[in-house]
Amino acid sequence: MQRSKNDLWVGLFVLLGVLALVFLALQSANLLSLQWQSGYRITARFDNIGGLKPQAAVRSAGVLVGRVQDIAFDDKSYQARVTLEMQKRYMFPKDSSLKILTSGLLGEQYIGIEAGAHEQNLAAGDTVTATQSAVVLENLIGQFLYGKAAGTGDKK
Repeated sequence: MQRSKNDLWVGLFVLLGVLALVFLALQSANLLSLQWQSGYRITARFDNIGGLKPQAAVRSAGVLVGRVQDIAFDDKSYQARVTLEMQKRYMFPKDSSLKILTSGLLGEQYIGIEAGAHEQNLAAGDTVTATQSAVVLENLIGQFLYGKAAGTGDKK
């Protein structure tokens, strides 16, 4: 009887450990987001979002202020429409600008917010028009190589 009771406790402890590891793995991969308070949603339009994914971070001054909720393609303007779920405690002026940044050289992409100076703050349903698209590394390399090739043809 004592052995089966010990086996039960060991099994329960192992199960809790496995659940904790799964939880940490999902949190670190941004696949699980636990929010206890609701926020407000704003929309932004970008010409190129690069590798931005849903649940990507939205940061201002390095502080997490929201997450990317949804990404869709607008077939009328031919732009990416990104919906952001902002935390309610962080308010930004209406003329704030958004840009897609990368963590490190080849890290994950996130949205950075630079606060503006307008008196009114963004509210639920607002659309941010001041956006800067992602810098695509392949395009930069192509421009560099094309510039080098064009520059060598002019010299005699």
